[in-house]
This record gives sequence, C-alpha cells and structure tokens, in this order.
Amino acid sequence: MLSKLREEIRVIFDRDPAARSTWEVLTCYPGFHALLFHRMSHRLWGWNLKWFARWLAHLGRWLTGIEIHPGARIGRRFFIDHGMGVVIGETAEIGDDCTLYHGVTLGGTSWNKGKRHPTLGNGVVIGAGAKVLGPITVGENAKIGSNAVVVRDVPAGSTAVGIPARIVEPGDGEQREKKAERLGFSAYAVGADMNDPMVKAIHGLLDHAALQDRRIEQLQAELERLGGRRDESRATADTFDPVALGRIVD
Repeated sequence: MLSKLREEIRVIFDRDPAARSTWEVLTCYPGFHALLFHRMSHRLWGWNLKWFARWLAHLGRWLTGIEIHPGARIGRRFFIDHGMGVVIGETAEIGDDCTLYHGVTLGGTSWNKGKRHPTLGNGVVIGAGAKVLGPITVGENAKIGSNAVVVRDVPAGSTAVGIPARIVEPGDGEQREKKAERLGFSAYAVGADMNDPMVKAIHGLLDHAALQDRRIEQLQAELERLGGRRDESRATADTFDPVALGRIVD
C-alpha cells in the first residue's frame, strides 16, 4: 500500500513541473486527494458497502471538486491535473498511466443498466473540458483535444479533436499553418473545429489559398519541364497586401 502511494506521488512530479515537494503534493493537489478517496471508496464498493462507498465518494467530491463514482475502475499512475469539474461515471474503466485535465467528463449516454461509460487504454491523455461519452473505447496512447466531444471509438495512438470529435491525420493542417504564417498570423490561435462561422470561414480561405499555391507550383513545374522560364517578378502567390484586401472587403 505504501509503495503504491509513493508511486502516485512520484507520477505527479513526472507530469507536473510545478510540483516542488512531497509535502506540497500531499497537501495541495486535489487530484491526488480525489484519487485517495476513490481508492478507499472503490474498495468499500467491492465489499458491497454501497452506501458507505457513495458517501465517501461524495465527501471527496465536496472537498476536491472532482466526482468519481466508487464503481469506476482506475489503473495505476493515474493523474488528474487541476481537477475541478472532472466527472467519472460508474462503469468507466481507466488504464495505467492516464492523464485527465480539469473539466473532463467520462459520461454515459443512456439510462440503461450495464456498461454505459468509456474505457480508456493505457497512456491516454484527455485535454481540459473534453467530453467522452458512452460505452466507447479510447485506445492506448491516444490523445483527446481540449473541449472535444467524443462519441465514437478512438484508435490507439491517434488524436481526436473537435465537436463532434474527428481523428486528426498525421500532417493534417500543415499546409494551412504554413500559409497562415506567411500571411502574418497563427492559424491555430483558435481551433479549426469551433462552431464559429468566422473561424470556419478563415480556415476555409486558408485551405483554399494553400490549394491554389500547390496548383500554381504544379503548373510552374510542368512549364519548366516543357522548356518554359519562370518570371520571378510576376510570382506574387506568397505576397499579401492587407491594404488591397481591405479595399476589396469594403
């Protein structure tokens, strides 16, 4: 028991650079306190002391702002950073080495008995405010982006973002980010999947501009292959005149 407690403390130092001392962890980390309450209440739940287990879990929620049902199964080296607003349902299953940030919900989508909450594989990381709902499986070492709403299985090693969540392919959005950098701002200062018409419009324009750049490059390559010569003085695909754009918008 003492060795497992040391393990739970050590993992906080591994994942939170703000942790300075063991005493600070023991006294100032609500995620650690919530996990201790859960370890005790889960044992009582297994001994069929249901009311006592629920009461202890309720006390832990009142003290930490983190609600973990005593029936949930949580593996080793689990870390809740900040923690306020985290909710973990009764039939949730969490593997080893998982990390949750504040505002995360592992919730159900029905009132039926039986398995109705998510299963997380080992090494899963879920960003702040994300909602993972239903009896779905999040594969090992997968990542869920902040504020994502996940209602389908997430393959191992992948990243899910957005509302509803989609799987981000390797290199997805790379051309958009490069184009935005040339225009003088970051394409990812706001999420591409936020339900904001202006954000969607901006990202749509960036995607279109990146596509046109690729087509122009392909045409230039074909012309050079046929013996043509590129006139650098007329190559303006990467230039951006905000004054001219303002005149067009007006």
